[in-house]
Formats: sequence, structure tokens, C-alpha cells
Amino acid sequence: MAPYSEFLRQLGGLQVLFDQLAMSYEKPVFGLVNKPSVFLLFMAFQTAKLLMSSLPRRAKTQAQNVEPKDEFSFFSELSSDSEENDKDDQEDSIWEPQKKVPRNRKQPASKESKRKQKPRVKKNTPRMDDESKDVAVKEELNSPVAIVNADLEEKNQKLRTTKTLKTAGKKQKNSAPRAKKKLKVNEETSQASSLEGGTSNMETASTSSTCEDVCKKEERKEDFTFAQSPLKRVKTEACPQGKPVKFPEGANSIKEEVEMNWDIVQVLSERTDIDPWVCANIIRLFNDDNTIPFIVRYRKELVNNLDGDSLREVRQTLDELRAVAKKVHSTIQKIKKEGKMSECLLKALLNCKTFEELEHVSAPYKTGSKGTKAQRAKQLGLEGAARTLLENPGQLNLLSYIRPDVKGLSELQDIETGVQHILADMIAKDRETLDFIRDLCQHRYICIQSSLAKVSSKKVNEKDVDKFHLYQNFSCNIRSIHHHQILAINRGENLKILTVKVNIPDGVKNEFCRWCIQNRWRPRGFARPELMKILHASLDDSFKRLIVPLLCREFRAKLTSDAEKQSVMMFGQNLRQLLLTSPVPGRTLMGVDPGYKHGCKLAIISPTSQILHTDVVYLHCGQGFREAEKIKRLLLEFNCSTVVIGNGTACRETEAYFADLIMRNYFAPLDVVYCIVSEAGASIYSVSPEANKEMPGLDPNLRSAVSIARRVQDPLAELVKIEPKHIGVGMYQHDVSQTLLKATLDSVVEECVSFVGVDINICSEVLLRHIAGLNANRAKNIIEWREKNGPFINREQLKKVKGLGPKSFQQCAGFIRVNQDYIRTFCSSQATDSSGQSQGAATLTSEKLSKKKNTADVTLTPNPLDQTCIHPESYNIAVRFLSFIGGMLHEIGKPEMQQKINSSLGKEGIEKIAERLETTTHTLQVIIDGLSQPESFDFRTDFDKPDFKRSIVCLEDLQVGTVLTGKVENATLFGVFVDIGVGKSGLIPIRNITEAKLSKTKKRRSLGLGPGERVEVKVLSIDIPRSRISLDLLRVL
Repeated sequence: MAPYSEFLRQLGGLQVLFDQLAMSYEKPVFGLVNKPSVFLLFMAFQTAKLLMSSLPRRAKTQAQNVEPKDEFSFFSELSSDSEENDKDDQEDSIWEPQKKVPRNRKQPASKESKRKQKPRVKKNTPRMDDESKDVAVKEELNSPVAIVNADLEEKNQKLRTTKTLKTAGKKQKNSAPRAKKKLKVNEETSQASSLEGGTSNMETASTSSTCEDVCKKEERKEDFTFAQSPLKRVKTEACPQGKPVKFPEGANSIKEEVEMNWDIVQVLSERTDIDPWVCANIIRLFNDDNTIPFIVRYRKELVNNLDGDSLREVRQTLDELRAVAKKVHSTIQKIKKEGKMSECLLKALLNCKTFEELEHVSAPYKTGSKGTKAQRAKQLGLEGAARTLLENPGQLNLLSYIRPDVKGLSELQDIETGVQHILADMIAKDRETLDFIRDLCQHRYICIQSSLAKVSSKKVNEKDVDKFHLYQNFSCNIRSIHHHQILAINRGENLKILTVKVNIPDGVKNEFCRWCIQNRWRPRGFARPELMKILHASLDDSFKRLIVPLLCREFRAKLTSDAEKQSVMMFGQNLRQLLLTSPVPGRTLMGVDPGYKHGCKLAIISPTSQILHTDVVYLHCGQGFREAEKIKRLLLEFNCSTVVIGNGTACRETEAYFADLIMRNYFAPLDVVYCIVSEAGASIYSVSPEANKEMPGLDPNLRSAVSIARRVQDPLAELVKIEPKHIGVGMYQHDVSQTLLKATLDSVVEECVSFVGVDINICSEVLLRHIAGLNANRAKNIIEWREKNGPFINREQLKKVKGLGPKSFQQCAGFIRVNQDYIRTFCSSQATDSSGQSQGAATLTSEKLSKKKNTADVTLTPNPLDQTCIHPESYNIAVRFLSFIGGMLHEIGKPEMQQKINSSLGKEGIEKIAERLETTTHTLQVIIDGLSQPESFDFRTDFDKPDFKRSIVCLEDLQVGTVLTGKVENATLFGVFVDIGVGKSGLIPIRNITEAKLSKTKKRRSLGLGPGERVEVKVLSIDIPRSRISLDLLRVL
């Protein structure tokens, strides 16, 4: 009787199951109304139940071997899209009777088999254990205790299985979207099957192992950059010499932390005009904390040979897009909390690509602290009247809204005004309407106008007002106005000297109102004249009071943003050219900080930048002749023939003083020359902690003279000590975003210092902290390690410095040099002092190593490649290249090495050699440059040196048409200022600087003129009262 009882119990479970299904089908709680297969399957099982009732007892006993597990999995799979609460209730009713009969333990099916699941019939029914048999035979169908225990067990098993599946699922996030979706469905099916079949630990373990196997296969793709096909290898950390390729379209997608409905790679490509595959590489390189100097030099093939300025522009645009995405999701959370979120609104928010678009979409859902006119009208209950006017104007009766005792509803005119305010608010916040008016303005003449403010003459200095005389009656099209004009207008407005407005012509308003009446806001039925009058008034009110101010804010915000970006970019270009000014090594220099009352401060420095002497002379207080004797004695004593004068207060008088002495040959037998340098930031640096640490006990006024002299000897090493914005080579630097300015200038300084390189054993901490991959703490740790353990023998020793991990080492190693002459001298002295080592040994054993990284002694040998720009990751290729051309390491930087390289390149070419060495042409070019450049190579020597002079010219001596030579002091968006030696810089307007006048054969730092370059100019006009000189560019010297 036991098999028959078991059959009846199962049949009762089926009956409960299909009763529930029938109820679900009649009441679409389960979400199965549109699935006819469920009904057919339900009818099939009803027929099977009737047939089973007519079978003999033995047939019924054998029939229980048929396992309906897959059918139940199918039902759970179909119901996976339903609501969570209904799903839980339905699953409880389905699986509760089935918990009492353990099923066979099965291995989970593969993905292919799970897609087409069919009922399986077991050939042999496994024997149940005694405990399970007891439960199956002795417990009755409706035993409350058994049901409670089954529920608890089922919930526990569900939690364990779900947790396991979620853990495995997290490892598969990088798989394809389609595979991910199918895997999710299979996991749900597997979960439902395991719940039906019992709490089998084997099933859970096998499911997890299957997911782990899939994850392991995905992890192997790390050998290939950016999830492309394994056949397309590129340069990675694991394989830095891979062949670069352009990825297919599918490989350009990048998963961001905040997901939007647009592809960040595609949008970035559109805004920067850079190929999508390059943008995808740049994003991933930045995500991996790679620095711009490292990318520009050692990852050129991945960024299609872009320069540092282009990469900074991409990074800035990328940061803006990510900021928009974060703002969108924070807005979504706020709207959800208020219960106003809808599917259409969510889609519109996720489509936003700019802050302006986000503002337009979210504006209707903002809750202001003060009620607007429209909000107050809505509180009076007039919103329904406004919507009726548009949807069904024939049924609108405004008289029915009159309430004599309510303010705002007491008269018909008040009601009409309230409806007008609501309609105006709806029009101003409608996306389609705003898109139309923006597009209309793009094709019309929109101008920005500025005029002198009425109250400016009373509260502002007249000199400041004169500075803005060009903009006192100014008007220009917003599409043709220059960036420097926008910044000037903004500054005048902030100083309350100018009044600025954007003028939108009346034709735009007329066309806008006509479009609204005929298309977007046309009533859906006949509207009486009085209602159409309200609608016309609403359009007029919306345009004047809401839309025009919105458009003006947008136009000015866009103009200001573009102008600030251009100004910051110009500042960065000027700073780069100033930092890369050619140094003047090997000279003893006298630095002069001019002054009147407190005298001129003098500082004499050695060729190695050591302070030899400091003094103060009073040249402009009637003691000039006596002080000349002191200056001559100092110049002769230290054999100094170069004077560096700061361009600050009393610069002109001091220059005339030295020029007069030089013309009279007063310093004979010395041939003395002088030059003028910018002293911007010198006074700030002289009182800084860095200056106090570097020159302790020295008067701050004398420190500025030392800084002025060092700016000529090594401009880069001295100017990095000063905050970039204080160097004074920008335009409107105090009016732009200080965060953007600081980030850009710091990046430029890092790029310049890294490309020039530093000698790790003699450089200062201030210079070292600007190397790519390093910061203040790491630079301090490097200096401390050098002081404690002696000089660095090779680059590998950097790995022993505290806080310098693999990523930091990768970024900085190529920009750090180890001077081989210094190391040979040091190692020889160490070998001589140490007993037990042969004379001339060049090895050093490190005594103290980092406990965390290595505990064994390591024999360190100087590597000649450490003095080059070749990155350690390419040393293997460099050695193979030397073997290929027959070169030796000791020949690096010598003419013999250059001859061998030229001979090999002439025979095969760089492309074939790179292919033979299994590397890229960019990497091979870096290796060739590193091997051919002489020791202590400095590419700044190709640029201009300071302009040394012996005589002076006065402004009054100039004549129109005079041809002069000068040095560029500053470059702006409207022209270039040139020092021609008359005390006032002349201006070359931007229209006079053409590409034909710029040198094409000379190595240049940028496409335009920049600080430090020598030019030949012709005087066009002279305005002596205003001290203004207009110049024309003839050629670049």
C-alpha cells in the first residue's frame, strides 16, 4: 500500500499545483495571460491525471517514476518576470507538497542543454535512505509540523543557493550582455530545480563550480588589452611590446560606475574629435592611474600619438561627463524619494549629456523654497482649468472658479491671470518647446552688448574705467566674439563698471509664438476668443519672463566656459615654453633685485648654483658712482661677466645704470652683458618654507636675488618651486576656475620635469616631487633613502623605497636618470675602502633592504641604460637591438653608436626591425633615441636662450617702421607681447601672426609663439601718452 499512498500524495500535490495555476491564469497575478503554452501544459496534465485514475494499481505505482522536475522548472522560468511578492507566494504553493519526496541528485546541465529543457524519465529510481523513507511513508499529507519544517528548510536552502549564485554572478560582470542575461535565467531555473529536488549540497557545489569555471575563462582575457579578441594583441603590462591595433566597434564599450543611456566613449569621441578606439584606450589608461607623461612617451601606439594638451582636454571632458552622470543619478534619487518618478522621466534623465539638459528635464520636479506664481495658482486649484483650456476648451467655464472670499479667486481677472501663469510655466519647462527655441536662436543673429554702468563713475577709479573704454559701447555676435573679449566683459561687469546683456531680436519671439499656437500648444478643440487671448498672453509672458532669461544664462555660461578653457590652455602653453627655456650652465651669475629706497639686492651664484656672495647697493639715491666701484670689485673677484636683472620696480633705471657702465667699458677687462628676466613669484617664494629650508638664515630680500639669478642658470629647477599661477604668463588667470587652472598647470609642470628628466642622486626634493608617478611623500622617502643608504646604483633600487609600489615605479622609472660617471666614481671609492674586494670593482651589495619586499642581500650593478630615456620594461628589447646592430653598452651616446644605428636603419628600415624584434615602431624609436643621445643630454638646448644686451633704447627713440629684435614675454588670445628693450612691451596683434611667418625648420615647442622665443618685428604705431607700441611680426629667429 505504500507505493499507492505515495502516488496519491503526489497526485494531491499536482492537484494543488494546477489549482493554483488555474487561479493564476484567470487572475493574471502570475503574469502568464499572454503565454498560451502554460494553458496547453495545464490541460495536458489534467488529461494525464484522468488517465492515471483509470490505470490499475501496479501501473499507478510505476507511474511515479516519471519526474516532472523540468516542467516545474519551466513554470518557474516563465514566472521570473513577475512581481516579487506574487512570485514568492506562488512558489510557496507550488513547492510545498513536493518537499516531502527527495529527488535524484543531478549534475546541473550545460548552457546549451538548459536552453531546451524536456521532461526526463529515470530508468532506475534510486533507493531512498531510511530517514527520507520514514518521512514519505509515515507523515500524512496535511501534517502541519512537517509543512512548517519543510518551509524552514526550503527558505534556508533558498538563501544559501541564492547567495552562492550571487557570489558566482559577481565574477561574471565582464561577460557579454547577451550571455549575462541567459546565465541569469539559467541560474533562476537551476535554483528552482534545486528547491524542488531537495536540499542537496552537491547541487549547490556543482553550480558554484560551474560559475567559477566560467569566471576563470574570463580572467584569462587579462593578457589582452581592453577585452578585445585574443587574436588582436596590443601593448599591456603583461606584454608591453604587443602590436597595436584598432579595436572593433564592440570593443570600445566601457562600463562606468554610473550607467547612462549613452556610450561615454562615443560621446567623448564626438566632443573631442578623436577616434573612438583612441578614446576607449585613453579612458582605460586613466582608469589604471597612468600619468600623461608616461602615456605620451611610452604608450603612443595606444593613443594614436596624441600630445599632452590633447590628453588633458580628453581628461577634462571625461571628468565633465562623469560629473553629469553622477548629478543625474543623485537627481533620480531625489525624485524617487518624492514619489514623482515615471518611466518616461527616468529615460529622459538617463539621456542627459550636459548639465543644461539635466536642468531642463528636472526643472518641473524641483521644489523651490519660495512658491512661484504658477505654484501659487496651482495651490488655488487652477491647474485643472489650465489643462482644460488646452485639452477641451469648449467645456471650460472660468466663472465657476470665482470664490469671493478667497484671495486670487475673487474676480475673473485674477482667475485669468492664475491660468496664464500656469500655462507660462508649462511652456517654459517643456522640452520640445525649449529645443525649438534653441534651434531657432542658432540660425538668428544673437548679440551680446556691453555699456558703461550708470553708477560706475561715482564708485570706481577713473583709471579702471579707462581700461574698459573698448567695451563701453560694445556689441558682437555671440558666434563670432573672441574669448578674451568675453573675459574682459565679465571682469568689467564684476567690477560694476560695465552692464552686459544678451539681445534676442523680436523676430525670434514672433516666430516662436506662431509655432506654439499652430503646433505645440494649439488647443484640441474650438477655443473662444477670450480663451485664445489668455493663451497668447501666456506665450508672451513665458517668453519674456522665463524663456529669455533662461537662454541668456545659457549663452553666457557657454561663452564663459569656453573662454575659461581657452585661457587655461593658453596659460599651460605659455608655462610649458617658459619652463623649457634653454638653461645657461657653466656661468657665474650676478642676480639683481632692483629697488629704490631699500636698494638693489645682489647675489652671486656659482656655475653649480651655490651662493658665493650677497650684498645690497643703493644705485638710485645719489650714490651710484661709489656703488659702481663695489660692483666692479665683486665682478672681478668672482670672475662674473653676466648680470641678471629682475623686471620689477626700478628695473628700467637699473638697466640704464648697467648699460651706461658697459658702454663706457667700465668693467674691463671683463666683457659684461646683462639680461632682463621676469621676477614674478620671486617675492612669494623668498618667504616660503621651501626657501627657508634651502637658504636658512638668509634675508628674504636677498633670497629673491638668488632666485632671479637661478632662473637663468636653470629655469625649470627654479620655477617649479613657485606655484604656477604666480609665474604670470597667463591671461585673466584670476577670473577663471582655480580648480581647473591648478590641475592643468600642475600637469604641465609634471610633463616638463618628466620629459627633461632628473638625476636621482643630485636632484632636489622639490624637483623630484613633480616627476610622473611621484608626490611629496614619495619624493621625501627617496631623499631619506638616499641620505641613509648612499646614492642609487640603478633604477631597480627605487623599488626598495617605502611607499614606491609597482605602479609608481612603472610611471616614474623612465624619467629618472642615474649618472654613470658619478656611480663609477662612487663604486671605485667604495671598492678601494673595502678590504676583500679587487681594485676597480663596480658592484655594491645593499646592506639594508625593505623587510616587506625582500629580505635577502641583492648584488646591484650599474646599468648604462639607466642614464637614458629607455623604460626598464624595454631593456630586453634594447639589449636585443644592440645585439642586432653589433653595439655595446659602453658605446651609448657615442658617435660609434650613432653610426651603427644609422647603418642598420638604412638597410632595413625601422618598421622591419621593429617587426623582427616583436615590438612597435614607437617603442623602438624611444630605444634609438636613448642609445644615440649623449650622456647628460638636455633637449632644452635646442630652444632659445635669454637675450643678453649691452645697450638700451628709449621709447622716445622709436620710430614707425623701425626693425628690432625682441623676446616674447607673454602670449594671449588676442596677441603676443614682446620685450624690445625700451621698458614697455610691444604688442603683435593676433591677426599679424600667420603660419607663413613661423619657422618650419626650427624645432618648436608649440604651433604658436610663446615666452622666451626671439623674434624680429617692425614698429607699426607708437602711443607715447598711453605707453603702447603696436608691432608686426617679420620672422622668428
